[in-house]
Amino acid sequence: MKRIVIFASGSGSNAENLIKFFHNSDTASVIQVLTNNPHAKVLDRCKKLNVSALSFNRIAFSKSEDVLNILEVSQPDLIVLAGFLWKFPDFILEKFENKVINIHPALLPKYGGKGMYGMHVHDAVVKNKETETGITIHYVNENYDEGAIIFQEKCKVLPTDSAEDVAKKIHLLEMEHFPKVVEKILNR
Repeated sequence: MKRIVIFASGSGSNAENLIKFFHNSDTASVIQVLTNNPHAKVLDRCKKLNVSALSFNRIAFSKSEDVLNILEVSQPDLIVLAGFLWKFPDFILEKFENKVINIHPALLPKYGGKGMYGMHVHDAVVKNKETETGITIHYVNENYDEGAIIFQEKCKVLPTDSAEDVAKKIHLLEMEHFPKVVEKILNR
């Protein structure tokens, strides 16, 4: 049985979707969720779903080896960033080489990089009058949103779409594709 650790910063809808998808799976299970936000709704979701969840601060994450030690004890086969907003430290990436993936709410390389997350991305897509957008699932490297692309799925952006409309379309793509792509990666 493969082991998944999820990192999230916010509401945790993608984390919950992954937890539920793998709940009765023979392939994998989500063994833990880690968050940099002690008030994140993902903590409530994990409590309801009976999944171990911990919050940590910046020092524990990038200035000490506290989070790395947690990961080494957990021994995940895959670390999944699901709405996690901090840059991953190189020393963790080195220990878990090619085992850290992220989902991004745009078609990378467009609308990636520092500060490009959530509604910031959707606002930029609408402002720039894009005709399509989508999701990208990619490996995490030392730079924001620059790791090798694993999967992309597109959706149309209508001239009448608001950023909120785009966010809803992206959310549907995430819910449909993210768990299946994670499963494929684990089955390789």
